[in-house]
Amino acid sequence: MNRKLLTGSALALVAASAIGIATFTTAETDVVADTPSEATEATVPAARQMTIWRDPNCGCCDAYADYMEENGYHVTRIDDRDFDKRSIEVGVPEQGLGCHLAQVDGYYVSGLVPAEIVERLTTERPEITGITLPGMPMNAPGMAGKSGTLKTYAFAGDDITVFSDE
Repeated sequence: MNRKLLTGSALALVAASAIGIATFTTAETDVVADTPSEATEATVPAARQMTIWRDPNCGCCDAYADYMEENGYHVTRIDDRDFDKRSIEVGVPEQGLGCHLAQVDGYYVSGLVPAEIVERLTTERPEITGITLPGMPMNAPGMAGKSGTLKTYAFAGDDITVFSDE
């Protein structure tokens, strides 16, 4: 994603003390950013910042990230062909792996979990490690769209429970 940033080296301040006017001159620079800027991190609440580790060749993961951005999340995408190993390391049950791993506000989210369920997670703040929507259900966000029910599971250590069946 290209962003225009103001460069400090091109900033010239000319103050006209007699009339109290300040004039600023700036130059623009193209920057490719894969991670949130400090300003973004400071202005976006933690419950709306999401990092996604995904296979770089997975189109549904990009569609899901776009969907989450459309729902008010600031998403950082990290290419990680071994996201499944990372998922298991953080506690996602092996039989419940989704197609990518995300982290939001201290929780892990595995798979194409709908935005309203992620929001419920970060609002209710249950004592769990995270939630998962196993596999790649065709009716999940990032696939053909949400229609019908999706069963999302909560996990914490060896405990696995249904978090949502919507």
